[in-house]
Parts: sequence; C-alpha cells; structure tokens
Amino acid sequence: MGEESEDHVKRRRLRERMVKSRAPFSELRRRWHARKIDEEVWDELEETLLLADVGPTTTARLLEAVRSRVGKESLADGINEVLAQAICAQLEENSTSRSLVFDEGTTNVWMLVGVNGVGKTTTAAKLAAREQLAGRSVLLAAADTFRAAAAEQLGIWADQLGIEVIRGQDRGDPGAVAFDAVQAAVARNIDLVVVDTAGRLHNKKNLMEELAKVSRVVQRTSALLSEVLLVLDATTGQNGLAQAREFVARAGVTGVVLTKVDGAAKGGIVLAIESELNVPVKLLGVGEAVEDLVVFDPHDFAAALVE
Repeated sequence: MGEESEDHVKRRRLRERMVKSRAPFSELRRRWHARKIDEEVWDELEETLLLADVGPTTTARLLEAVRSRVGKESLADGINEVLAQAICAQLEENSTSRSLVFDEGTTNVWMLVGVNGVGKTTTAAKLAAREQLAGRSVLLAAADTFRAAAAEQLGIWADQLGIEVIRGQDRGDPGAVAFDAVQAAVARNIDLVVVDTAGRLHNKKNLMEELAKVSRVVQRTSALLSEVLLVLDATTGQNGLAQAREFVARAGVTGVVLTKVDGAAKGGIVLAIESELNVPVKLLGVGEAVEDLVVFDPHDFAAALVE
C-alpha cells in the first residue's frame, strides 16, 4: 500500500478532530439503519441540525434541499451523504473566496480581533508559523497590552519559531504597539505583520472604538491592512454568532477563524456565521499544536461534520 496523500491525511485528521460535532449525526445514521423515510426522520434531522447550532433559517434551507434529492421510498441511511452535499453547496454559495489576502508588493498586516479567551494569541502564533513555512518573513505585534500574559505567551511562541515580536508597556497604547511594529516591518522589508489585539467585549462601545483606532493607525502607514480576522470559539455556538455580529459591524472583519473545533459539539455554527453574516470562515483551529490551523474547505468540513 502506498502512503496517504497530504490531502487525504488532512481530511482524515479533520474528521478525527470533529468527532464531538459529528456524534449526533452518526447516531442518526445508526438509528436510521434499514429504516424507510417518514416524517419522524425529518423531525429528527431538524432537531439535530438545530442542536448543532446551524440556525433555524439555514436548517430550513438544508431540509428543503435534502428532501428534494431523496426519494420518498428511499432508506434513511443515505440521508447523511445527501446532507453533506447540501451543506457543501450552501457553504460554496455563501462565500466566493476563502484565501487569506496577501499583496506581494508591500508589507501586509493581518489583525486578529475577538473577545477574551477565544484563542487569538495562539492563532497569531500559528498564523505566523504557517506563513513562515510558506517562505514569508513575519513579525509579530503584541498589541494586547491589557493582559500581560498575552504578550508573554506570544513571546514564548516567537522564541520557538524564531520570529521577532514587538511589545509595548503594560496598559500602554495598543495602537502605538501596532504602529511601531508596522513601521519596523516596512523599514526591514518584512512581508507580514500579525497583530494580536486585546479581547473586546462586543457590547462595550468604548472598547470597540479603541479597536477601530488600532485599525486606523495601521492604515496611516505605508503597509496594507489586508485582513481583519475575527477569532471565534466554536464551543460557544450561538453566543459566538452574537459576538460576530458586532465585530463585523464595527471592526471591518474580512474573515473568521473558528478555534477549538476539536472540542466543539456545535460545529454547525459555521453555516450560521456565513449565512447570517456573509463573512467567510477562512481557517479552523483543530488543536494546540502549531500545525493545527487548517484552511477551511467546505467539502472536507461537510463530510467531517455529518458523514
């Protein structure tokens, strides 16, 4: 037997990491074995989708799509496969591009935003490692000046990766840290600056305004603010969606990084995010290791969720 292809390894790994989200759908398949489709089957599927935090609007659309593709005399065993196809189609319809924007002709800035505890600092380090592996020079900016542990954590990651990190004083101006980091990167012709910002309560206007200030400071430099990535914790489900609405409205979010997918039982929140907010999920965090940040692929995700 030959070795697994890299794509196959990634798909298998994602499936293994999404076992908690997939469990209810696997239970449906077991329960439906050799069973004819009836209204109870559809009720069970609807309940499972809602419990997975797919959201009522998207659940209704998926049910309609699956019903139209499954014959009335069919066995229920095959529904999961058809559902995976419908989920993939829904995700592909929602988003035209999931690629991280990068302009080869200038210093790029990717800024991470979100509430406390979602994994922004770890994601910043993983992103830096990913881009460094792709051959780009990277600088980290510890603009979370309100939590000393965040700068320390980023510094530990930076030492491990051999990447420089620009820090400021505790409780200092996060905009100044971002500005200094970007100016240093421009002067050294560094390709990318990854900015880790402090957690913001999405319902606190003054904190959200301060985040917007960091963005404006970066935009006053000659660098390109090419991504504002909202980091969401997959385990929070619909609460994460409420956070996302405010950040999308106020922070110019260009994409979502969904973390802690390996610990989530509500992976369906991906569909709700894209359907209701029209913002693409670009990356998934599926573990603690530096390589556990994967590009979001609708087909692989749908298969890992329900098949």
